Amino acid sequence: MLKTIIKIISDQLAIDEENITANSTLADDFGADSLDIVEILMAIETETGVSIPDEVVINLKTVGDLVSAVEARA
Repeated sequence: MLKTIIKIISDQLAIDEENITANSTLADDFGADSLDIVEILMAIETETGVSIPDEVVINLKTVGDLVSAVEARA
């Protein structure tokens, strides 16, 4: 799942996949704003069929958090 999420983030934010790790923070490391996050979440839902509730989204900080949230609902 980590590889899938890294690919989505790379595509959405135009960042090389090699620069994305599970410990990377979406906002601090990549400058992702709320619109970027929504687009990433929509792409994840399209790719995996997993929807993450808003109350969980607000607590997601790192790529690893995002992976854990998707895996918990898959």
